[in-house]
Amino acid sequence: MYKNLFIDFDDTLYDTRGNAEISLREMFDHFQLNQYFPDFETFSRSYWKTNVELWAQYSNGEIERDYLIIERFRRPLSEGVDANGNHFNPTEEFCLKVSDVFLDFCAVKPGVVDGAHELMEYLKKKGYRLIMCSNGFHEIQYRKLKSCGLLEAFDQIILSEDAGANKPSPVFFDYAFEATGATPSDTLMIGDNFSTDILGAKKAGLATMFFNRHPESFKATESVDYEIHSLKEVMGLL
Repeated sequence: MYKNLFIDFDDTLYDTRGNAEISLREMFDHFQLNQYFPDFETFSRSYWKTNVELWAQYSNGEIERDYLIIERFRRPLSEGVDANGNHFNPTEEFCLKVSDVFLDFCAVKPGVVDGAHELMEYLKKKGYRLIMCSNGFHEIQYRKLKSCGLLEAFDQIILSEDAGANKPSPVFFDYAFEATGATPSDTLMIGDNFSTDILGAKKAGLATMFFNRHPESFKATESVDYEIHSLKEVMGLL
């Protein structure tokens, strides 16, 4: 039925959240941010709240990449207070330095979602054309792909920076169709982000497989062709 599989990368195959949390702690220690925060958890909560908000805006084309990179650290860092009660006022230069160190730590982390390697091997043997569709930054995504051993698993890689638009924009999917020769009728989109992966794909006319990693707290707001809660389930469907 399907010849092509458009597959999201971050938090679908690659354990982006888990790897980033480890890297965030390493970055926290590297810059000795304990002088501004009572503990790592306080900083981490603020970072993730900000990061989720900014990535949603970035995916919708509301902000630029450079703004996201700086702001996702400037906001949580600005909540820091030193021993004299003075609020930390991070400069743009410092935020960029923090971002560079953080992304360097992230890019070498090998952690994948449980079953990712087994699934990709299974799909390859079944003869599907495997196409990665991601909103991640170009240089970082390739480094992460190499670190986790999934670079060679894909037949083609489509990134938002190459497409000139992020998922869920139809521009992204139009670019993916043109670049791969895939069509909506012979392609299935697999992803964990309901807004960017699933709704974007549905609007582009694609069949969808929603990887709902947290069914206890999230319910699909529109119908999907498949809903799974683990990657192992895919092998029973395709």
